Amino acid sequence: MFIELLQQRRSIRQFKSTAITPEQLAQLSEALLRAPTSRGRNPWHFVIVDDPQLLTQLSKAKAHGAEFLAKAPLAVAICAEPAVSDVWVEDCAIAAIILQLTAESLGLGSCWAQMRLRSDANGRSAEENVCEILNLPEAWSVDCIIGIGQPSQRPAGHPRASLPDGKIHRNRQPK
Repeated sequence: MFIELLQQRRSIRQFKSTAITPEQLAQLSEALLRAPTSRGRNPWHFVIVDDPQLLTQLSKAKAHGAEFLAKAPLAVAICAEPAVSDVWVEDCAIAAIILQLTAESLGLGSCWAQMRLRSDANGRSAEENVCEILNLPEAWSVDCIIGIGQPSQRPAGHPRASLPDGKIHRNRQPK
C-alpha cells in the first residue's frame, strides 16, 4: 500500500556503488513523465546524470547539503522553463516527490538537494552552477537535484508517534 511506502521512506545520503539498472532507469523516467502539472503545461525537463565527474561537480554546486551527490550512482536535475507556466516550481516539486517515491518502490533510496534560491561557498547562485555544469539552456531554471541509488544502510521509517499531529487542523485553525 502507498501509506506503507511513506512510512518506510527516509532520505538516503549514502549509497552503494551499484549502478541503476536499465529497467529501474526506465521506470524512474516514466514516473517523471507521468507527474501531474498545472493545466497539463509540462514546464519541466529532467536531466539524468550518471557520469561520476559530473556528479562530483554537482555535489559542489551549493555551499552545503549536496555532498551526497558525489557518491550517488544517479542524479536527476529537475529543471523547468518558467515561461511555460507560472507554477513551474510546484510542478517541479511534484515531479521530484513522484521520483523519490518511485525510487523507494523500486528498493532504491533518494535525497533532495535544493538548488533554487541557494548559493555556493562563494555566494554564486547554485542554479547558475548547475546550468553551467550541465550546459543547460538560458531559458531553464533548476529547482532541485535528486540523488538516487542503492542505500548503503536502510534506517527505519520515522515512528508514528514522532509525527507533528498538531499541524493537522479540521475545518479551521483554532485560536
